[in-house]
Amino acid sequence: MILLKDVKDWLKTLEVGEHFYMGKLDAKQKKSIGVYQRKNSYEPRICIGGYDLASYDVKPISILVHWNLDADETEQAAWELFEAIKNSNNVTINNVQIPFIRLLNAEPIDVGTDDNGVYERVIELDMYYTKGE
Repeated sequence: MILLKDVKDWLKTLEVGEHFYMGKLDAKQKKSIGVYQRKNSYEPRICIGGYDLASYDVKPISILVHWNLDADETEQAAWELFEAIKNSNNVTINNVQIPFIRLLNAEPIDVGTDDNGVYERVIELDMYYTKGE
């Protein structure tokens, strides 16, 4: 099983961003990366014969790139993270193998600014991970 905390810790290794969090953070600092469970999650993967027979599962994730007051710098930072995720191979998170990361959009999604005028972008993805014994 992969938890959002595990994904947050992995994102730190990609060296984009200065602050990392999961879930809601009311006072987001600039140059922050937030990790969320996507609301449009999937139903449980249950094979004929029961859940234990499935060899993998999927973790639906949304990543918020909360950057600064410059739209261009925010877009560049989001692209840097997007490319780092896209080019990740042989990922292991918390001793769980991730054979495939499926990016759901062709680029980071511009979601405008927050109440303080900080530009934000979103990266949506599915992490396919192998289930343990």
